[in-house]
Amino acid sequence: MRKPKQLTTRLRQPQQRAPNDLSRCLAPQDTEQTLVAVVELSLMGWLVAGVVPGVERQPLKKLKPEPGGLLDLLQRWRTEAERLGRTIGRVAVAYEAGRDGFWLARWLKAHGIDAYVIHPASVAVSREHRRAKTDRLDTEMLKRAFLGWLRGERDHCKMVAIPTFHEEDAKRPSRERECLVAEQSRLVNRMKSTLVRLGIRGFNPKLKCASEHLERLRTPEGGALPPNTLAELKRDLERRAFICDQIRKIEEERTAHLKRAPNAGPNKMVRLLARVVGIGIETADLLVHEILLRALRDRRAVGRYAGLTGSPQRSGSISREKGLARSGNARVRRTMVQLAWRFLLFQKDSALARWYRQRTENAPRGRKTMIVALARKLLIGLWRLVREGVVPEGVVMRPA
Repeated sequence: MRKPKQLTTRLRQPQQRAPNDLSRCLAPQDTEQTLVAVVELSLMGWLVAGVVPGVERQPLKKLKPEPGGLLDLLQRWRTEAERLGRTIGRVAVAYEAGRDGFWLARWLKAHGIDAYVIHPASVAVSREHRRAKTDRLDTEMLKRAFLGWLRGERDHCKMVAIPTFHEEDAKRPSRERECLVAEQSRLVNRMKSTLVRLGIRGFNPKLKCASEHLERLRTPEGGALPPNTLAELKRDLERRAFICDQIRKIEEERTAHLKRAPNAGPNKMVRLLARVVGIGIETADLLVHEILLRALRDRRAVGRYAGLTGSPQRSGSISREKGLARSGNARVRRTMVQLAWRFLLFQKDSALARWYRQRTENAPRGRKTMIVALARKLLIGLWRLVREGVVPEGVVMRPA
């Protein structure tokens, strides 16, 4: 007869708290450790959360929005860790990308601190319908993601590439011109809507003599425009003329800059792209400064940064496409879709244009879907053109 198993009673040991040794796995050497800090930026103040080697508590400090105070706080934490016998090899600071831009990261790097900018959409958050959200909770969440990223677990969050001062400034002309063009279209649509409300159609505010034609306009009843409406339309015409003058100045300054330094790195890329029939200086300048100057790994990274890749949803028997991911640069995505339609007009004999026509010849409803694929292939071709000098097959180039 089998003997019954003897029951042994195990005394439950009191649970011990894990020591604050997170900085040990982040140390570049065995004798040095890393001081980690996360900053939650706002207009009213900064909330700084840190992991100090040797300190059990994880400090949380609210500061005025001044970089000097942040530097003093990091130095105080470093001194506290060294007083406890820990050697600080480096200081790593991270914050979310936002309206403050990258000036703080560049300032910290200039003072010998490793600065990182976290992509806000890459941090996993709770999926509860109503979740608490405070600055303190946000710093804790960012701190966990940043520590995981420093340990080598890259899926915790994504880091944004920090541009230099000149790289960031070079993007301003094309972005300003985009805003001015949108403002110009808004004024034109507003003037047309005002006149349609009075029963007047066919007036073109873009003409040079639009102000003179405005005086001669008559309503269907045969009367002149009301005085307040006429004054409003004249002010809109003056505002549009001023915006057009600003757009013209931006284009003239860009042309002069290309002539002053034609063989500089970005300018050389712009001139090379502008040689492709169907691509102008404005489109070439936007593509170069927004995406082609970035150190992208391969063609998949190019399409992913432009937001021209799909977002499949596959789980078990479910398999469907949710459309474009739209997680990349919206300016590049809009520009490439417009350029793809224009490419079909000016590069009809190219391999990409023939590929698009073969795919949509018997499926006219799929033209809008396939134009995105054409835009992705075209962007990869332009990326190889400026990087390797490989001209896409069948693409016509202007003489140098």
